[in-house]
Amino acid sequence: QLLYLAQLEQLSDLQMANELRRATIDPAAPAPSVEAILHALLPGSYVDHSHADAIIGLTNTPDGEQHIRRLYGERVLIIPYVMPGFALARLCAQLFAQQAGPHTEGMVLLKHGLFTWGQTARQAYEKHIALVTEAEEYARKAKAFATNVFYDQKNMQTNASALLRAHISRAAGQPMIVTSHSDAQAMAFVQQPELERIATQGPATPDHVLRTKRLPMIGRNVEAYCNAYHAYFEQHAAGRGLSMLDPAPRIVLDPELGLLTVGRSAKDAAIAEDIYRHTIDIIMRAETLGGYAALPAQDIFDVEYWDLEQAKLKRAGAAAPFAGQIALVTGAASGIGRACVASFAAHGAAVVALDINPQVEALTSLPNVRGIVCDVRYTEQIKAALEQTVRAFGGLDMLVLNAGVFGASRPIAVLDDDEWSQVLSINLDANLALMRATHPLLKLAPMGGRVAVIGSKNVPAPGPGAAAYSASKAALTQLARVAALEWGKDAIRVNVLHPNAVFDTALWTEEVLQARAAYYGMSVEQYKTNNVLHVEITSHDVAELAVALCSSLFDKTTGAQIAIDGGNERVI
Repeated sequence: QLLYLAQLEQLSDLQMANELRRATIDPAAPAPSVEAILHALLPGSYVDHSHADAIIGLTNTPDGEQHIRRLYGERVLIIPYVMPGFALARLCAQLFAQQAGPHTEGMVLLKHGLFTWGQTARQAYEKHIALVTEAEEYARKAKAFATNVFYDQKNMQTNASALLRAHISRAAGQPMIVTSHSDAQAMAFVQQPELERIATQGPATPDHVLRTKRLPMIGRNVEAYCNAYHAYFEQHAAGRGLSMLDPAPRIVLDPELGLLTVGRSAKDAAIAEDIYRHTIDIIMRAETLGGYAALPAQDIFDVEYWDLEQAKLKRAGAAAPFAGQIALVTGAASGIGRACVASFAAHGAAVVALDINPQVEALTSLPNVRGIVCDVRYTEQIKAALEQTVRAFGGLDMLVLNAGVFGASRPIAVLDDDEWSQVLSINLDANLALMRATHPLLKLAPMGGRVAVIGSKNVPAPGPGAAAYSASKAALTQLARVAALEWGKDAIRVNVLHPNAVFDTALWTEEVLQARAAYYGMSVEQYKTNNVLHVEITSHDVAELAVALCSSLFDKTTGAQIAIDGGNERVI
């Protein structure tokens, strides 16, 4: 069926996509590649296609075709750039029939990539690697491998990056993740004397436009970048009935901040980074080989607004509720804190998890989560953690103040100063320091900052032997109420949750549970559900309430205190 389609005189992109889908053997298979017809025309049963840096670095120069011809001779078929799809398949079919022979090892599409084929997967792969290796050796001999500028890394400018994220998010019409990179490669490139010329010609290959936009933003003038994007759209979209995508940049090159990559999620920002790091290498190689030369803007625009590529983006589905937003959770290694990390991440947020326990670093293995060891009693450690937060994700939208200790059960008559001070230093003083340090970032949150404070049933209903814990949580609640009054003008909401009897935490071992249940003459199960509703409260339940308080459901609520305890008779 594909070979039949290749013989047609013309076929629109949507018709081609429909025909490919109709020819699919497994109806549940992913949509076929737009280059499926092209693959079918090649002689091997297996086809490999890549945008290898070494190949693109040669073709994206004024003498790209000559470089390829000089390197491979007649061993590869050279195809001038044509937008992927039916037109490219037709052109390849014609040129392959005219020029290919037993000596043909591969096919190079100028400013696009390399194709190889074989009767086995290994044959196709090994030919591909061999041709790419030759291109790398060619570039190495021409000294076209390294950027020759070196940079002594500076400290991260936290507030400047967060402010930039706020402007980019406003331009995009939605919160965005902005990841900062100031390593040697990034800083060497952004401080190139001719950065404006070499970085504003276009992407290494047209497909990249969907992740990086056609051009990066040089510096931090988001308004000027968006105006230029509007002009680009109007110039190339005239009369085509297209709707403009958001004009916000996806790549930022700033001499002080470095390389910043932008995405709707941390994953999207990471993909943009991966692509642009390859682009940096390609640009610098091409510059050594005669100058970087990308495709004209019209060709890039045609791919950016191509029906088939737009359909690919739409298939990704609706964004998660907290997509593009960043949450910071303290006391995140276990219990309620760990559950909060999981719940916020499940709702699409990028999450920074803080804890004094080194096990918190293991949470980094979860999607969109960064675990950081931090003792929140020390302001320098808080500052360093916030710098890492902004570097990883761009700012802060939501703060969950969960870290705390219960302390030993002591009557007031024998409660010593050290025990009292230790509990208050963690449950109260550290949270004051965190609120103070995060306030400038929360003010810049695109949808308004939110703080969820994990209080305690002991605030409205204290128990004997818990003076330090009860007093510290009561003081924290009062601090949150004052913050709600003061921060409302900054569009920051502050609310308090009061959980009780959350037994799936490190505090409640099976031994302690049995002892407490026996004290009240109950079974463990009865003790766990000893509340008005006779339900068990879990860390996940508390986490989901924290998520709800930070969601649009409560976007007009601040200064509230909400119990999650199954109904406590003393509180009621």
